[in-house]
Amino acid sequence: MSQSSMPRTRTPVQTVTMAIALVFLLVGILGFIPGITTDFDTMTFAGHHSDAMLLGVFGVSVLHNIVHLLFGVVGLVMARTAGGSVAFLLVGGAIYLVLWIYGLLVDLDSTANFVPFNEADNWLHLILGVAMVGLGLVFSRGTRGVTT
Repeated sequence: MSQSSMPRTRTPVQTVTMAIALVFLLVGILGFIPGITTDFDTMTFAGHHSDAMLLGVFGVSVLHNIVHLLFGVVGLVMARTAGGSVAFLLVGGAIYLVLWIYGLLVDLDSTANFVPFNEADNWLHLILGVAMVGLGLVFSRGTRGVTT
């Protein structure tokens, strides 16, 4: 049986990465739905002037939603291989940790808060960053040499 005709199975890291990517896609879509996003009519493309709040908690803008959608698409693409999945978790987690630090340092009412972030976003970025990097480190041990 040739390798191309063999059934392809996902590794656990690929499954985890796909699940995380699907959540990012879902969040990106929900950010564009009035009602799920409160004060939807105040949503701006970018900047701290957007009062739109996903689930009434997390500040969003069109740019913020697009970033979530792109992150989800990249995650699905990277989930095609175990190594890509680990890279997505590690790099994506590092990006979220940088966003957390940025959110702590920037004045939330300044033009530097272009995404926009609020306190709830900052806490979520910390949790996501730590979880993704942690998962990437745990799974990186078992994926050396795996090419699926």
